[in-house]
Amino acid sequence: MRKTRARNRIPVPDSRYQDTIITKFVNNLMVDGKKSTAFGIFYGAMDIIESKGEESGLDVFRAALNNASPAVEVKSRRVGGSTFQVPTEVNPKRREGLGIRWIIKYSQSRNGKSMEEKLAAEFLAAAKGEGGAVKKREDVHRMAEANKAFSHFRF
Repeated sequence: MRKTRARNRIPVPDSRYQDTIITKFVNNLMVDGKKSTAFGIFYGAMDIIESKGEESGLDVFRAALNNASPAVEVKSRRVGGSTFQVPTEVNPKRREGLGIRWIIKYSQSRNGKSMEEKLAAEFLAAAKGEGGAVKKREDVHRMAEANKAFSHFRF
């Protein structure tokens, strides 16, 4: 390795919930450096969730992120001229990042009026174990399960 590894920067906790995971989520949601707009969308989604249900928005967000984050994934390994899809465990930081990205991706592709409503709908669906992000996680898990025979190539 020529260069040193990048240091893990701990983001500043958000102002409403004092949580760093929310800041990471908002940083991924942000477009063109408009962080205050991204925070507005996120907090708007939290308000929609709290007005709809009896659970708090933060609990729904945590459950959704937990349900959308994969535990195992497949990585391509080249062994003896052929490529195998080898199942590997996901690093906790990557697990969180994948969950965040999938929730944002599938909330953007939903049909709804505003991004706040789409994000709130995806959070509620993911918290119940439904929605696009959870389906993606199940597909990744299914792929890892199908390729379990190649797990001895893990090194």
